[in-house]
Amino acid sequence: MKKSLWREHVLPFALVLGVLAAATFAGDYLLHRLNLVWVGRYLGIPGTLLIIGSLVYSLRKRKIISSGNPKNLLRLHEFTAWLGSLMVLIHGGIHFNAILPWLALVAMAVNVISGMVGKILLDHARRHVQDEREHFQLRGMSKPEVEQSLFWDAVTLNAMTQWRKVHIPIFVVFAVLALGHIVSVFLFWGWL
Repeated sequence: MKKSLWREHVLPFALVLGVLAAATFAGDYLLHRLNLVWVGRYLGIPGTLLIIGSLVYSLRKRKIISSGNPKNLLRLHEFTAWLGSLMVLIHGGIHFNAILPWLALVAMAVNVISGMVGKILLDHARRHVQDEREHFQLRGMSKPEVEQSLFWDAVTLNAMTQWRKVHIPIFVVFAVLALGHIVSVFLFWGWL
């Protein structure tokens, strides 16, 4: 029986994303339930610092810095970006105080999703299509038959390979909006 790219890879991705959403709602709920809402206000600071720290991988990947094992830095990037994003999402909570923080939050959420697409889905999808191709070839199918059998999986994979075209620009939008939010906090709280 042919494995489905959707069932094997897209669904697990959706579950990981669901865990992030559930952890966000649970964290916000607990802070409200325990009358610790003020803690959420300050979770944005360590969350932002973790997200900034996750950029070390990008600097290493682009050879701006030369130290560090890229594979370990990628794992660190994924973990710190996920944890930082969780903290920022809890920080944002379900409070609708101003438009700028919400725009930054939406941009961050899109950036997290696009990063997860790159990591989780694309890697698995490439392996899935290659495994299916080898399986069909071992069954003695001709190249045109193999390509016809893999057509929709190949279309899905091709669409997924475009993730960087979303990930990097959305990160820039997120960074600008987050910086605007941070500056406005400094201004309105009288920290400057």
